[in-house]
Amino acid sequence: MRWWLTALLTVALVSPAWAADGSIDEKALLEVREVVKQLQARYEKTNDLQADFSQKTKIEGFERPVTSAGKVYIKKPGRLRWDYLDPATEQIYVNQEDVKVYVPEHKQVLVGKLTQMAASKAPLELLQGAAKLDESFEVEPTMGKTRGAGGIPLITLIPKAKDQESTQTLQKIIVEVFPKTYYIRTVSLHEISGNVAVFEFSNLKPNLGLGGEVFDFKTPSDVEVVRAPVLNGP
Repeated sequence: MRWWLTALLTVALVSPAWAADGSIDEKALLEVREVVKQLQARYEKTNDLQADFSQKTKIEGFERPVTSAGKVYIKKPGRLRWDYLDPATEQIYVNQEDVKVYVPEHKQVLVGKLTQMAASKAPLELLQGAAKLDESFEVEPTMGKTRGAGGIPLITLIPKAKDQESTQTLQKIIVEVFPKTYYIRTVSLHEISGNVAVFEFSNLKPNLGLGGEVFDFKTPSDVEVVRAPVLNGP
């Protein structure tokens, strides 16, 4: 199971941004609040979404990052399909709390619950734009002078629940949005271990009217079904 699948949407409250002298950086705070507002509004109006993605994962201790690419499909409420197409094929289907991971090469489909998966809930929430970010994350401006495309401020998400398995390893998430549309452009997952996974989305196609057949997985007759009590990332 891909290690990362737990950290992506919702946006609501913004925690204070502090300047070096201890005072609140009002400008940074207002800017981030506006980005949050626009992002939330955009995803609230999006019933379904199709996009291409590329993933680059830098693993601590390894010189070269691991790269992959594919397509993602999202449909409200609670439907997600994530297809890895390169360098290997792997399909992940999410329907509310039910998750299926199909690996054609192994002729096996892994079946489990979203709540059992250390790295799945966050990306699903983030991409769906559930607008409840304040329940799981502190939302704040990103430190430093680096900005995203079009000069739009980056958003940093800090996990609140340190006792959850998914947040014990996750340090922060940094989100960049597209100018004008405010759809998510990049998501960077930073682990406490030093591992960093960066997802970049492109060729976004919202509100295509994606049907349920896109998200319904039909198990091939020659595929073994494995029910996993716990689905943890490596």
